[in-house]
Amino acid sequence: MNHNTPLISTVVVGLVLAFVLGAVAQRFRVSPLVGYLLAGVLMGPFTPGYVADQNIANELAEIGIILLMFGVGLHFSLKDLLSVRAIAIPGATVQIAVATLLGMALAWLLGWPLGGGLVFGLALSVASTVVLLRALQERRLIDTERGRIAVGWLIVEDLAMVLTLVLLPALAGLLKGEATNGAGLVALAMPILATLGKVAAFVIFMLVVGRRVIPWILHYVAHTGSRELFRLAVFAISLGVAFGAAVLFDVSFALGAFFAGMILSESELSQRAANETLPLRDAFAVLFFVSVGMLVDPAILLNEPLPLLATVLIIILGKSVAAFAIVRLFGYPTSTALTISASLAQIGEFSFILAGLGVSLELLPDRGRDLVLAGAIISIMLNPLFFAMLDRMLAGTDEKPKLSGKKEAAVPRVPLPVSQLSNHVVLVGHGRVGSVVSKALREANTPLLVIEDTPGAVERLRQEGVEVITGNAAAPDMLQAANVGAARGLLVAIPDAFEGGQIVAKARAISGALPIIARAHSEEEIAHLKHHGANSVIMGEQEIAKAMLAQIGAVDA
Repeated sequence: MNHNTPLISTVVVGLVLAFVLGAVAQRFRVSPLVGYLLAGVLMGPFTPGYVADQNIANELAEIGIILLMFGVGLHFSLKDLLSVRAIAIPGATVQIAVATLLGMALAWLLGWPLGGGLVFGLALSVASTVVLLRALQERRLIDTERGRIAVGWLIVEDLAMVLTLVLLPALAGLLKGEATNGAGLVALAMPILATLGKVAAFVIFMLVVGRRVIPWILHYVAHTGSRELFRLAVFAISLGVAFGAAVLFDVSFALGAFFAGMILSESELSQRAANETLPLRDAFAVLFFVSVGMLVDPAILLNEPLPLLATVLIIILGKSVAAFAIVRLFGYPTSTALTISASLAQIGEFSFILAGLGVSLELLPDRGRDLVLAGAIISIMLNPLFFAMLDRMLAGTDEKPKLSGKKEAAVPRVPLPVSQLSNHVVLVGHGRVGSVVSKALREANTPLLVIEDTPGAVERLRQEGVEVITGNAAAPDMLQAANVGAARGLLVAIPDAFEGGQIVAKARAISGALPIIARAHSEEEIAHLKHHGANSVIMGEQEIAKAMLAQIGAVDA
């Protein structure tokens, strides 16, 4: 049997190394992205040992980019952006400009042309979505004013980079200095206008046709009751729209995938789509980061120490100082300015995509890409230290906002306030099962508290007057904040039995007498949940079978 299978070996070795190094990074409280990138370095041509097929890795990375951008579109919220538009739009715009100018200045000192400097500066200006959101979630800042500003700021950066990815190929000739006279400028302007026209046509097509067809397809598939078919439909839409956008409209895979996700985000099935596709999206995202790491030459640490130091300083100081100054100028407290600054003191996935595009267009030298990649790894490793310093700086302060009437706690890790409810039901999860349970409990006038981490569901519940705690119920202090010790019962309605087991165990540790009811999909999951302390576990398939038999009188109801 022939074992010379470069595709399989690239995928297997990449995922195994990424898992090992990602786990090590997580153990040291560093983003797993660092581990994924280092896995790529070990598989690359610049280190001894196994060398993966770069061409295959690049194609796998393209799928990773499509699914990453689809995920960005799925989580894009125009409402979140508009709620903080007064600071997020001008703030992010100025910060991008400052970081880009600093990058261009460094590129000029290194002797690079204008186009290379522009791409280099833009690559240093945009923060990693993955790193930023994880840092905010760990500190329960997503629903605070600081968190909303940071997310809105990030959305503006992402939109700016999407626009850059669209226009950069059309502007490549101009940035290379190929236009030397009026006729040359006209000749270069035509491709730019053609690109803008194609993008406009694609956007109109998606808003007119896609907005109707995509939700209709998903609703049709959802009503078939087939989970695997629904999952396949989501992947077919994301990959199909991205491929169709490239073939029919000559726009990038990234833009097509972003719009597919954005259109889908308007559907009530968007959260289910995000959950169903998450494992494969994560797997290909990991392969994307691995493929990026394969391009890194570790020798840059020795060969280019000063340019690398300057690059890192632009990322962690230049951007942060600019963001801090902008936020303070808008009248926000120091705690908010420091949080935004720490959040943006790193770069990630968009920087990799942009640097790769710059090299392929012969705008950015390979040396520039190496600096961007090495700077990203170092900045992501240092980012937790910035947040730790922020925690210490604010932990002993009693800072209160003095301007604009803005009220916000100064300490990132303040304990959650404990609910005043008693003899109430704590419901974890408000999806297909949880929403039915919650409706019945409210109709019976039973005191209810819901723990949910989906923004749309949280907002709807609050509008309906239901007490909600936003976040993962397995997170520290979450169950204490729900006052489970005084509750009449805990209902774990999430479908993930592993996470459900963590929640059950923590609740049981708080109260040995608390009635806990959970849901499962198999006998093994039932055993797992009961082992952790659940009093009763409901398996949907069993209850459906009992109801069907009862309906035909085969057994007693």
